[in-house]
Amino acid sequence: MKDLNQIVANNLKRIREEMKLSLDKVADLTDVSKGMLRQIEAGESSPTIKTIWKIASGLKIPYTSIINIPQPETFLVLKEEIEPQVEDDGRYKVYSIFPSEDGRKVEVYTIELEKGGSFASNSHGERTQEFITVYEGVLTIQVDDEEYSVKAGDSIKFMADRAHAYSNRTEHLTRASMVIYYPM
Repeated sequence: MKDLNQIVANNLKRIREEMKLSLDKVADLTDVSKGMLRQIEAGESSPTIKTIWKIASGLKIPYTSIINIPQPETFLVLKEEIEPQVEDDGRYKVYSIFPSEDGRKVEVYTIELEKGGSFASNSHGERTQEFITVYEGVLTIQVDDEEYSVKAGDSIKFMADRAHAYSNRTEHLTRASMVIYYPM
């Protein structure tokens, strides 16, 4: 995680400076304390997925603009070279495959949920949409008060501008592809 922490630190500081924002202003916009932001920028903190989402949403920028290194025009993505972000005691893993950069309004991820794994997500910003295709297992998604079971081979699209949650209630690993579209 040391490398990822340094990437987050460098990107957050660069983005904040490009936007000409003080740490106080970023704290106001994101609801993340100034002290935590200072620690993140110094590479002294390992921010959670939720904290990074709060920062990205508050600054109205794509999530991956904080966690990824810019890539060349053509490149091969090898899963074993991606350091996943992990939540729920390792039962929820997110692999950033194609980050949003150069004005691109989409991000592509692979997610894996072990048996009993779950993750609750806040809004990703106004009119943001998620497109998920399950390749293995069954993914349960809750959006507002509705719950959906998405089986292997099936897909779902929903508005991610509100709280939503993912869970694996089966005995087997669930794998899915997630595309997030930012209409900004």
